[in-house]
Amino acid sequence: MAKQGSCFCGKIRISYEGEPVSQVTCHCLDCRKISGSTYSVNLVVPRPAFKLVSGMPKTVSKVADSGKEITSYFCGDCGSTLWRETETFGENNIVKAGVMDDCNALDEAKPVGEIFTKNRVGWVAEVPGAAQKVTV
Repeated sequence: MAKQGSCFCGKIRISYEGEPVSQVTCHCLDCRKISGSTYSVNLVVPRPAFKLVSGMPKTVSKVADSGKEITSYFCGDCGSTLWRETETFGENNIVKAGVMDDCNALDEAKPVGEIFTKNRVGWVAEVPGAAQKVTV
């Protein structure tokens, strides 16, 4: 069964089939800016399993902390970032776990890795058992 998600206002809907290939917490400066928080929780989903169900997101591309171009897909009305794409993650979309509709989505998204840990704020602890990477 497809897992569904949406932006805050509901005008853009996404879904994906199957399981993510990974779950990653990112402490990069971009993720701080687009989440409005200290880090983001991400589901790494194979692009063929991902679907834009409705709406048309806006995009913004820039050079990320990795040095590679990254494109963010977000709602032009409410501003929610739903997913990102970059060659760093190959043929996978980086879906923001908080946009998923299922209330258990974040419980199921326990990170197996943390990236850009050099930017982790001092009062946020490592996720127990998650691989720690200074960059990507």
